Amino acid sequence: MGRAFEVRKAAMAKTGAAKTKIYSRFGKEIYVAAKSGVPDPEMNQTLKRTIEKAKVAQVPADIIKRAIEKAKGGSEESYTSVRYEGFGPNNSFIIVDCLTDNVNRTVSDVRTCFNKSKSKMGISGSVAHNFDHVGVLSFTYGDDGAMLDALVEANVDVQDIEVEEGQMTVYVSPTDLYAAKSAIEALIPDVSFDVVENTMIPQSYVSVEGEDKELFDRLMSMLDAVDDVQEVYHNVQDNA
Repeated sequence: MGRAFEVRKAAMAKTGAAKTKIYSRFGKEIYVAAKSGVPDPEMNQTLKRTIEKAKVAQVPADIIKRAIEKAKGGSEESYTSVRYEGFGPNNSFIIVDCLTDNVNRTVSDVRTCFNKSKSKMGISGSVAHNFDHVGVLSFTYGDDGAMLDALVEANVDVQDIEVEEGQMTVYVSPTDLYAAKSAIEALIPDVSFDVVENTMIPQSYVSVEGEDKELFDRLMSMLDAVDDVQEVYHNVQDNA
């Protein structure tokens, strides 16, 4: 389906982004996961999986530990997951996922980002149907036949497998992400994952040039500066 390059490029972009933003994002996610159950990854699968994601993103152990200790300490902070959808330059599609302790503040901050980039927020569901919600795993491996056999044997709902220059990207049902991860680890014991996440992949892409590109870059930069923003998905093709 030609999506592997886009996924790897997104992963590289995350690596190059401000580390403080990445650490803040995972700090919140780990805290919420720890507060929602026992603050012990061996007894809390959600927490364990969130920590695994953080490690793939190279979040330092002390950041992970501090978030868990904060939850253990009885902090009264409470976060809500909210999603905003909208239309960017050249009628591009934008999805913004947030984790916030003040929804009124967050919607105001996100709306400001859209307004100042001549973009428009839409209603819930106005954009999301243009994306596929999938689990994605990316790693070095070349035998797609052996991989498909291993995943099918593990009862994983495989949507696609791509191999490009020795890099394999596996797309599965979001509910099967960690079943797929376990099957891959069984097949390749020393595997190192570049991507392990549930994400939103656009069904089609648009290009932005000139003023539209400047506005799009402004929107992305402003959203990145909003503390409550966890993920931003869009269908803009990078023409660089």
